[in-house]
Amino acid sequence: MLCIKCIIKPHMRVTQTCQNLSLRLLTTKGEISQSLTFEVPSYFSLCDKLLQNQKLAQDLVETMTVHYDFLSESEETSLMNELDPYMKKLHYEFDHWDDAIHGYRETERMNWNEANNKILDRVRNIAFPPEVSPIKYVHILDLDKKGWIKPHIDAVRFCGDTIAGLSLLTDSIMRLVQDKNKDLYADVLLKRRSLYIMKAVARFEYTHEILSNENSIFKDEKIFKDRRISVICRNEPDSKYKDR
Repeated sequence: MLCIKCIIKPHMRVTQTCQNLSLRLLTTKGEISQSLTFEVPSYFSLCDKLLQNQKLAQDLVETMTVHYDFLSESEETSLMNELDPYMKKLHYEFDHWDDAIHGYRETERMNWNEANNKILDRVRNIAFPPEVSPIKYVHILDLDKKGWIKPHIDAVRFCGDTIAGLSLLTDSIMRLVQDKNKDLYADVLLKRRSLYIMKAVARFEYTHEILSNENSIFKDEKIFKDRRISVICRNEPDSKYKDR
């Protein structure tokens, strides 16, 4: 079983707060507005420097999608009924070996009951093309309400080009930061029972993190993160990365 310490690499935390910007932006020369040529979904909040580079902004928006209300309340309950008895036997860890995550417990699961198998098949069908092989084991990450996940990019030797995650129990904010330029970042509101799909540019060129409650602000609104369970499906890694 692969643990979180195996599949992520830590990065420096970005502390800037993304401003609440619409499809207009202000320049330092005054109130000069510039219209974007593409639509920014409501679940995104892009910082002004990223908005000034429309190509980079569009590449990110098109490779990070969120489907709100992907799960019904009964489906969320079904997943929790299967997961919770095992997760509650584990202890939250607050001292991660490489300081990449704080306040978590985790497992991987291959066998599910019939109802939950159908849910996961829906995730796989929307996230992965028919020719792509999903990893059989589903990663379960249980984050304490006081926990957070620090910036990282999942290691290419353990998972492929697409990550699909269900967000259970609470809303939270995922921050995406360009790995080569920390001034370029965006916040993504992951609502309870939503599905996010991260691929290509968002997957490889941006770190992702789940913000702590102290930093959870989305478009000037405070978002309280309670206990959060993510159910994450990945595809098999490219064979060229197996020795990395």
